[in-house]
Amino acid sequence: MDVEKESPMGQVLTTASVPDRDKLAFWHDALGRALLPMTVVPLRDGPFAGRIAAGRVGHLRVCDISADAQRVTRTAEPCSRTPEGFIGFSVPKSGTTTLVQDGRTVTAAPGDLLVYDTTRPYSLDCPEPFSARVVHVPRTVLRLPEREIGLVTGTVIDATEGLGAAVVSLLTTLVTPEQPYSREIAGRLAAGVAHLFATLVAERAQQAEAEPAPQRDRMLLRVRDHIERHLEDPSLSPETVAKAQHISVRYLHRLFEGEDTTVARHIQRRRLEQCARELSRGDETVPTVAAVAQRWGFVSPAHFSRVFRGVYGVPPRDWRDARLVVR
Repeated sequence: MDVEKESPMGQVLTTASVPDRDKLAFWHDALGRALLPMTVVPLRDGPFAGRIAAGRVGHLRVCDISADAQRVTRTAEPCSRTPEGFIGFSVPKSGTTTLVQDGRTVTAAPGDLLVYDTTRPYSLDCPEPFSARVVHVPRTVLRLPEREIGLVTGTVIDATEGLGAAVVSLLTTLVTPEQPYSREIAGRLAAGVAHLFATLVAERAQQAEAEPAPQRDRMLLRVRDHIERHLEDPSLSPETVAKAQHISVRYLHRLFEGEDTTVARHIQRRRLEQCARELSRGDETVPTVAAVAQRWGFVSPAHFSRVFRGVYGVPPRDWRDARLVVR
């Protein structure tokens, strides 16, 4: 680990003197050390360059990051392995950053404020060299309802006025990795910043609740389309659907709360409907019941027969034979 300096106030991690072949691995480790475990993919050819100034202000994790173009991804697996969760606030200083989380995709320019939740999968795309101030606040400190957090994460906040402007001003002036605050002052400052963050999140959540929900509807359509295109895949599940759409399983279940069904039940119902349709063809080309069940993602013939009868009132073989008689 190439450390320019290390002190009680923080440290600077840089690829400057790291051999070219080791720079990306070093950067991956540096991000994990300063913030949280993440996966890094460079978006340009050539040796990778990056620098992180990392420190603490009370319970806040504060970083100044400058690096080459990259995509940073935090998947469900490290989210589940990390005991402490944070709400991340990022202010780009140069370059743009695109955040994807919970089905939302937003792009921030210098001076904007990105908000994300480290307990749920997300990605950050920086298509050109960039710099940013990043602050992670423990979720336990913010003490916000999950509903409010879910409405605000994966969004960009305009910082030209109001609470957004106040938060960005704090992040770019008082809350820095290098500020030589005493422990007492740092604790007081962190408490004040966390309170302001919580107020901003609550305000944004109220605004989001008052807005129409086209974004949610679009995501639900995307989820349904994905399910339709993968009904034949036996591994199709809430987990695989969420992963494919870059959203958390929790958010996926929330999308279906107003649908009078669950994700798993929707998948099963659509599979049964396809099986019933195929078994209703009523000609000699109809395959066996077991073949139809397997084609539409059912692994166990016994399970298929049981759930089919539960929905249609007869075993699948009787359903098929009745259609053959009618023809």
